[in-house]
Amino acid sequence: MDFRKTVLRETGIIALGEVIGVALMFGVFALLGRFDRAVVLGGIVGAALAILNFFFMAVNASVAADKAVRQDVKGGKALMQTSYLMRLAAIFVILLVCVKSGYCNAIAAVVPLLFTRPTITLAEFFRKPGETQS
Repeated sequence: MDFRKTVLRETGIIALGEVIGVALMFGVFALLGRFDRAVVLGGIVGAALAILNFFFMAVNASVAADKAVRQDVKGGKALMQTSYLMRLAAIFVILLVCVKSGYCNAIAAVVPLLFTRPTITLAEFFRKPGETQS
């Protein structure tokens, strides 16, 4: 299963980008004098959600592609749509619980979800010309 290796490698890149982004975010909070335990927990929760969201999206995309190869395009499309809605709902509920509990800073929990796209863009920029994405 070559897709497993690819999914894990790409998820590792996302995880590295999240760690760097969250560290920079912590620095900004520290410079503003707002760095505390809630920021740390929010950053950890947000980064974990972003990494898990990407991982499950990549796994489901691989499964959907396999379904499409087997001529089950509707099944693959339904899988991707269901996966998207379930992941979005799970992220919303987890963030809501964490923020409402008072243990996590809302901004620190949400901002790491925005680090995925710049990480993908930078990874593509530094990808070798012959290297394939998937």
